[in-house]
Amino acid sequence: MSGAFVVRPGRPGTGLGLYAVGDIGKGDFIIEYRGTRIPTRVADESSSRYLFEVDANWTIEGPPEINTAGYINHACIPNVEAKVEAGADGEDHINVYALRDIHDGEELAMDYGDEYYDEFIRPHGCRCGATRHRS
Repeated sequence: MSGAFVVRPGRPGTGLGLYAVGDIGKGDFIIEYRGTRIPTRVADESSSRYLFEVDANWTIEGPPEINTAGYINHACIPNVEAKVEAGADGEDHINVYALRDIHDGEELAMDYGDEYYDEFIRPHGCRCGATRHRS
């Protein structure tokens, strides 16, 4: 969906975010999370916050400077999800899809998962704006 989103300041305390430009339908492909494939054992020692584990062996390191999907912020009640899918090239790809209809101007947000939440979000408090958070 090239051009279906714009990067702009996110909610307070979250930095930049990725916002829909136009409506996106439930189930629509939005963007691929891209970056450098690194061994997961190396990623486990990294201080980067832009790591997406593909499987026990491989992780994608995708900082926003090279990966527009890196601007998708966390939300306890997400509107997008990432799926690891086999590509025609034989490699696994991390594709982001809409969990529900997303309206023009709405921020795209995914649940980063328990490990990331506990390490990076919980210590400072979640800023996603949801009325319910992880316990």
